[in-house]
Amino acid sequence: MALNFFDQFMSPTYLGVPLIMIALTFPWIFFPSPSSRWLSNRMVTLQNWFIGQFTRQLLQPLNTNGHKWALMLTSLMIFLLMLNMLGLLPYTFTPTTQLSLNMGLAIPFWLTTVIIGMRNQPTVALGHLLPEGTPLPLIPVLIIIETISLFIRPLALGVRLTANLTAGHLLIQLIATAAFVLMPMMTTVALLTST
Repeated sequence: MALNFFDQFMSPTYLGVPLIMIALTFPWIFFPSPSSRWLSNRMVTLQNWFIGQFTRQLLQPLNTNGHKWALMLTSLMIFLLMLNMLGLLPYTFTPTTQLSLNMGLAIPFWLTTVIIGMRNQPTVALGHLLPEGTPLPLIPVLIIIETISLFIRPLALGVRLTANLTAGHLLIQLIATAAFVLMPMMTTVALLTST
């Protein structure tokens, strides 16, 4: 039975139920829950320290108006970190290798930044559509090109992220298959391939 190399990236199902929902809800178990106790256990203390360090690193270069995004960006980072750590376990599924999840996260964040940029600083946001020092005849063409590139950006970044995540796993599987096939015929070449 020869399987396709890309079968490992299909969303697994059990009794017809896609397991991506379980994989997406699993990391929420590790989020710290509020408690009325003064002292908490080591896990919650470690999580709070990590969240504090990340938030401080995130907010150092930003002005005070950007601090309101700290909770959302920190929770998104922890959620993605937990999803990727879940993929390190054997026989598990990493939802971030799916284009649908990457696009589902990329498009709302991209749209939010574009809308907020247009609302708060419209001249700066529209100024990105035209490079400085552009000759007069090229201005309409460049505005159209930059507008198209602005709308394609989340799609391009989502596809690149998915391809990068998929390529690493695919390369490992190809090397393992090559070493497994070469082992009976050429042991030295199989060891060099796996090394």
